Amino acid sequence: MRTIQKIDEMHAQIRMWRSSGKQIAFIPTMGNLHEGHLSLIKQAHQRADHVVVSIFVNPTQFGKDEDFDSYPRTLHTDSNKLFETGVDLLFTPKTSDLYPHGTKASTRIEVPGYSDILCGAHRPNHFIGVTTIVTKLFNIVQPDVALFGEKDYQQLLIICRAVEDLCMPITILGVPTIREHDGLAMSSRNSYLSANERQNASTLYKTLKQISKEIVTGKRNYTALEQNALSILKEANFTPDYVSIRRADNLALAQPEDSNLIVLAAARLGRTRLIDNIRVTPPTI
Repeated sequence: MRTIQKIDEMHAQIRMWRSSGKQIAFIPTMGNLHEGHLSLIKQAHQRADHVVVSIFVNPTQFGKDEDFDSYPRTLHTDSNKLFETGVDLLFTPKTSDLYPHGTKASTRIEVPGYSDILCGAHRPNHFIGVTTIVTKLFNIVQPDVALFGEKDYQQLLIICRAVEDLCMPITILGVPTIREHDGLAMSSRNSYLSANERQNASTLYKTLKQISKEIVTGKRNYTALEQNALSILKEANFTPDYVSIRRADNLALAQPEDSNLIVLAAARLGRTRLIDNIRVTPPTI
């Protein structure tokens, strides 16, 4: 596995692969890799000749008082994992190269209507930072296919929309969430959980599963289901940001006649912000 830090070296390597007619798969990450990331890599090997992974903790997607400084940085361990999974190239750019004019003066990419709801409403400018850095990385790596985990479902839809709107010749693939034995969605931030919090953390997924079961049985009062879920989470010592039932294709508010839904939630447990979702197909009215 080759590790590259400079953008011009990346361009040279990509040109070499392109001249040989090779297909490139790309997985952008912020490091502290877990089995969820490794599942993306396995899928990537099936989709392309070469697999590129980036590790970059992007400052523009962190808000005030968020965990940018304390976000786990485990490059040595991550590099070993990537080598073992057969990744061809690890890209570890510097902030000064990706934001040559500084993060405040950088050109920004925003997806209206998607970036300011749900997590975007609770983390202002977060998705602008995400879409901007992913666009930069796409321009550098020039992949044929890029893979993202479905745990970050809102992020996945935002990136799909940006790729479509900006006419990027990239196929975006969502990969199902990898979970711990008790259902907790794997996340780099799970390491923040204390032992007691970790035992309780799977309540978030269990609550989403309960909503899903109730929808499948025919319940259509989505507001009542959301409010009940919020109460359950509060009783379990979570501080919920939201529980919301939405259309899976565009995150619009769910209507009784909709047939393709997703239940999304974000909640804090101690200092750890957890997000999760579950797809559900209601019975036909």
